[in-house]
Amino acid sequence: MLTIILIIFIGKHFIKLAEAYNKNKWLYAVLGVISYYAGSIIGGVIIGVLSEIFGWYIDWENTLLMTLIATPFGLGTVALFHYLLKKNFEQNKPEPIQSIEDIGKSIEEEKEEEKPKFRI
Repeated sequence: MLTIILIIFIGKHFIKLAEAYNKNKWLYAVLGVISYYAGSIIGGVIIGVLSEIFGWYIDWENTLLMTLIATPFGLGTVALFHYLLKKNFEQNKPEPIQSIEDIGKSIEEEKEEEKPKFRI
């Protein structure tokens, strides 16, 4: 039940992020959920390896315990993925066109028009 609620909230936040930058919202919602499960799997592997190295006893049959152990890893991965996507979207955001007359002009032509012209 906890996982279903988390998946809904993760999808919701990735949909909001995708809508803010005019991206495919369902693609990024699914990628967000996949990043949660990938982080949980990676966390499980890390805990499994550490438990073998240090001789920890972990009840691998207890699903509640496994969910509580995997959730922080999944949420950390989701937070990192969300941050990286947002940073990437902000860097690659196209500049809006100011007016219809600017369509088709090169950047150099626009910069020349912005320079002040002095008359003597």
